[in-house]
Amino acid sequence: MKAHVSSILLGVRDLDRAKRFYTEGLGWKIQSDFGISVFFESDGASPVGFYSREGLAQQVGTDQEGSGFSGLVLTYVVRSEARVDEVMAEAQKAGAEILKPAGALPWGGYGGTFADPDGYIWSLGYSDQGTDQPYAE
Repeated sequence: MKAHVSSILLGVRDLDRAKRFYTEGLGWKIQSDFGISVFFESDGASPVGFYSREGLAQQVGTDQEGSGFSGLVLTYVVRSEARVDEVMAEAQKAGAEILKPAGALPWGGYGGTFADPDGYIWSLGYSDQGTDQPYAE
């Protein structure tokens, strides 16, 4: 198995709320909306999609309930500290919970963290330490 993710599917409690948060709040564009799931334009990266939490749990054979930190963090690497601040502001305006305000990071970078309405954690970051980073934009 290769170190590659073909797509990222997130189980959400309210599909309409999730679509509004990401499209109206963060400016994502819908590529395909199947009613029970939605996928967003990925700009060449692994596609991100949402599925009802209950339906996705059934599909993979697990219970939909869970609590606490899942161990999953989605990262979004940008090319400037200013862009980190802009994305954090967009997310907060859209209804995200700011978990860690943007600021200097222990390893020398700059970043912040927010949770979307379903609790999925996004870690935004910038570092001038290298040019081969997996930039999102």
